[in-house]
Amino acid sequence: MNGSAFRTGLIVLAGLVVVGLYASVFTVGQMQQALVLQLGRVRAVLNPHGETKPGLYFKVPFTDSVVLFDKRVLDLDLPVQTLLTADRQNLEVDAFVRYRIVDPLKFYQSVGNIPLANQRLSSFTNSSLRNVLARSSRDAIVRTDRVELMNEIQEDVNKQAKQLGVEIVDLRMTRVDLPAKNSQAVYDRMTSERKREAADIRANGDQAAATIKAKADKEVTVLLADATSTSEKLRGQGEADRNRILAEAFGKDADFFAFYRSMQAYEQSMKGQDTRLVISPNSSFFRYFSDPMGRAAGAAKP
Repeated sequence: MNGSAFRTGLIVLAGLVVVGLYASVFTVGQMQQALVLQLGRVRAVLNPHGETKPGLYFKVPFTDSVVLFDKRVLDLDLPVQTLLTADRQNLEVDAFVRYRIVDPLKFYQSVGNIPLANQRLSSFTNSSLRNVLARSSRDAIVRTDRVELMNEIQEDVNKQAKQLGVEIVDLRMTRVDLPAKNSQAVYDRMTSERKREAADIRANGDQAAATIKAKADKEVTVLLADATSTSEKLRGQGEADRNRILAEAFGKDADFFAFYRSMQAYEQSMKGQDTRLVISPNSSFFRYFSDPMGRAAGAAKP
């Protein structure tokens, strides 16, 4: 009986030793930092800025407790919010924050955990966004001064974040856009402006086309008038030369001229295949048919 009780006591003692050892050791990872609390009071800060190496550490069991914090860069994505710019324009801004815990003791004393730290940083960031963007125009925020404004906001938020024991690594506005209602209004205004510009260009084009057409019509009229005048002059001169030549030919050989004119008259009057002439055969028109010399019927022959 005494041996059995002794063995039981040894087992209980060994169990207590194991539990005591388990309760007196803890590990700090490469990406972790820790606070050792003794009855709620901070007794030690482990692995801040690499001052202590990660590994196995001891603590007083049952009186000491360990709080672990991440040393890596933490993410905070802010919801979309509508902000008013200096030129009274509403903008929808979506931003994110990247930060790390640099002072675990101050972090534990100020916020204690990541969710509460995210709430405080969101408040700091939203306030800084409103203050900085309220002093800037829409064009400066969207295009010209965006990088400078983000740097200014990051510096402002970083100053406030030091109270929490954290450091802002990066802060960016991922999206800056007009609200849907304003975007539609801007789109409609741009559409109307482009339509007005198109109408002005079309009207200017029509006016230029009318001017060019009027000028071309004027030039055509002048050219036709000049051509008609020149043709009339040339025709008159040709008729005069023709009459002169005919008169000269008539004066040189009247019989040949009469014969030639008669041949031209025959050619013009008998072009058709079924030409019919209602005229007396004894007419002087046919005098060259009966007599090559063209003498009238009944005239004396040589």
